[in-house]
Amino acid sequence: MNIHHLFVEASAEADRLAHGVTPEQLSGPTPCAEFDTRTLINHWVLYTSHGLEHRALRTPLPEELTARDFTAEPDWADAYAAQLRRAVAAWAEPSAWEGEVDLGGGSLMPAPEIAAMVLKEMVVHGWDVAKATGQEYHASPELGEAIEGIVAKYAEMYRQYDGFADPLTPAAAASALDRALAGSGRDLHWKP
Repeated sequence: MNIHHLFVEASAEADRLAHGVTPEQLSGPTPCAEFDTRTLINHWVLYTSHGLEHRALRTPLPEELTARDFTAEPDWADAYAAQLRRAVAAWAEPSAWEGEVDLGGGSLMPAPEIAAMVLKEMVVHGWDVAKATGQEYHASPELGEAIEGIVAKYAEMYRQYDGFADPLTPAAAASALDRALAGSGRDLHWKP
């Protein structure tokens, strides 16, 4: 499944949300109990922009990036937006969707699967950032349905690594995105 157009949508929303974060909010709580807003944003920036591009190019993520505090840079949101554009452009190449991606330690995953998992990270952690900073997350029904499918497919694996909490039950009229978020163990009514 080629989900490139969903990367375009999700990255535009990530850019918008990043630009809505104020420096005062960086020390605040997030729906991810183990992360404050700064830690969450650094994780989000690292894996959904730098990591996304490196996965497409089949190059290792430089170690200096994994320890970097992106939010310490005054123009971090602009830099994130530019890196998102590079990452999304890298996945516009048909070859990015072919073969497998080395996840390290000899572990391989088909390129479309790793792309889906990073799209899920971009959206779900984007929602976390939105909640932590008093913003609304916007997703088309198509993007919400894609994330719901990805969460359903990988939920048990994420739970094994404490990436997801136990699933919660959304309201009967919940959107696909809300069902995905509840499936990942997120409290849709969380407030900082």
